[in-house]
Amino acid sequence: MLRLAVAGTGYVGLVAGVCFAEMGHQVTCVDIDENKVALMKSGVSPIYEVDLEQLMRKNYEAGRIDYTTDYVAAYKEADAIFIGVGTPEQPDGSANLSYIATVARQIAETIEKDCLVVVKSTVPVGTNDKVEQFIHDFLAHDVRVEVASNPEFLAQGSAVHDTLHAERIIIGTESEWAQELLTRIYEPFGLPIVSVNRRSAEMIKYAANDFLALKISYMNDIANLCELVGADIQDVAKGMGFDPRIGSKFLNAGIGFGGSCFPKDTKALDYLARQNGYELRTVKSAIDVNKDQKTMLYKKASKRLITLNGLKVAVLGLTFKPGTDDLREAASLENVPLLLEQGADIFAYDPVGAASFARLYPEGPCARGHMSYASSIEEALDGANVCFILTEWGEFRAVAPETYRKLMRTPLVYDGRNLYAVDDMKDAGVEYHSIGRKPAIREGVKESR
Repeated sequence: MLRLAVAGTGYVGLVAGVCFAEMGHQVTCVDIDENKVALMKSGVSPIYEVDLEQLMRKNYEAGRIDYTTDYVAAYKEADAIFIGVGTPEQPDGSANLSYIATVARQIAETIEKDCLVVVKSTVPVGTNDKVEQFIHDFLAHDVRVEVASNPEFLAQGSAVHDTLHAERIIIGTESEWAQELLTRIYEPFGLPIVSVNRRSAEMIKYAANDFLALKISYMNDIANLCELVGADIQDVAKGMGFDPRIGSKFLNAGIGFGGSCFPKDTKALDYLARQNGYELRTVKSAIDVNKDQKTMLYKKASKRLITLNGLKVAVLGLTFKPGTDDLREAASLENVPLLLEQGADIFAYDPVGAASFARLYPEGPCARGHMSYASSIEEALDGANVCFILTEWGEFRAVAPETYRKLMRTPLVYDGRNLYAVDDMKDAGVEYHSIGRKPAIREGVKESR
């Protein structure tokens, strides 16, 4: 067992801390928000993540994890300190490293024994070198301190599983001492460990995420062409997926990617390349495709309808993906404002994201339209003129096609996640528009009630 401290209790820090405790280490998670710390001590997670609260309560009761605002007590005797604070995107696409710098200085002025500082946050290549120098510049005691890179590859919605059952652990170090200590920390996980230098570890994180973003953007680009030439993107993806050189994952076309990783990481790598006098043309194209893709449904609806003013519009899904309450870079943030500006009367439903979205768009008049939040799918659909599906929650997929015909005033559905078979929607009498497939157009334009 090692004594670990984790700075930051967001998706990266909290999940890492809980999983380290689950593997038998003694963990202290540090956050500046006293209310958040009190919440976590009570066994309540500040983020929605499958299995997280269960493991939080289990390990807190076992005495293997604690939460505090007292970074001095947490850091001074730690064998290793993991930094998992945010590195938000700045207007020029670069990463804001101010939170990293704050924690680094606190560590430097606090630690009283030899300590390994491990950066889990996604940072530009070369940042760990600067963090190590920064710590040495402010070091208050004569102790050994090194910095290692240990990027995370978890996906929101399955973060706990992804941490405990990762395909590999990437560690970037500059000495045998750091490599051996970080290997000891991860030994209980029983997972493959890939040991490289710090800069390579930093680049692996960006290269892996941006490759997946490229894959998604490529399929969305192909989907848009499929619609023009009469091909079906799902058939195309199925045929491609059998090729082991391509694989079947990340081939689903839709209305773009969101979240805290892909949008930020593509822009950050593009910025890093430009700063070094190089243009990453593939990554730049992925950014452009994703930006346009997010409003693809709105553009289709605008061509189909003479106006959205005064129409009841059902919006199913507000979070950027299922399994999380995270709204960052969600398609809803692009489409809802456009619909409201056109005078739409929106009834939105999301299993977990509505409360967060309501802080941005409260119920009531908004722009030229009106914002409401439904307590069920049926309430959102009842009497609606149009429905937009923006997130692929399982409960949306479970809705029978006939339900749209039965509940909506005009069964007109724009599906950004291709949840339904085109023929099933057509047979149910629903006019159905999706991504990369031929639309199901009803004969005539009769209202269902």
